Amino acid sequence: MAENKAQDVEIQADKAGKVTFNNDVIATIAALATVDVPGVAGMSGGFTSGVAELLGRKNLTKGVKVEVGTTECAVDLNLVIRYGAKIHEVCAKIQEEVCNAIETMTGLKVVEVNVHVQGVEIEKEKRDADALSAPKMDEVAAGTESTPRVR
Repeated sequence: MAENKAQDVEIQADKAGKVTFNNDVIATIAALATVDVPGVAGMSGGFTSGVAELLGRKNLTKGVKVEVGTTECAVDLNLVIRYGAKIHEVCAKIQEEVCNAIETMTGLKVVEVNVHVQGVEIEKEKRDADALSAPKMDEVAAGTESTPRVR
């Protein structure tokens, strides 16, 4: 899919006027629907960013690409899932929520929601516990680490 461009797409035109949506509007709706699904750790920068970068709510649309036509749209999402979540169930829920949110808010028909899992985030407490149990570099250098070494 093409990158999001700051383009307005005319959705409805009649005597009263016309309704247009900027691609960023559709991307923001998709991103907000995605991060509210349990099991989603955050949005990712996508394939081109190399390392999956978790983004805060300020820059949600970085991991979202949309193609908007006159009556339909397609969405690509790049995200990171929490460790332990059932990835296939989380992705199915994301597809459902994004589709519902876009169709309800804009009237566009969503033809596809492609979910690209870029990584798995291990819980912060688990990482902190692992870091606490690992010997510190100065303890290893001094030969005084608290955990026994196997030789």
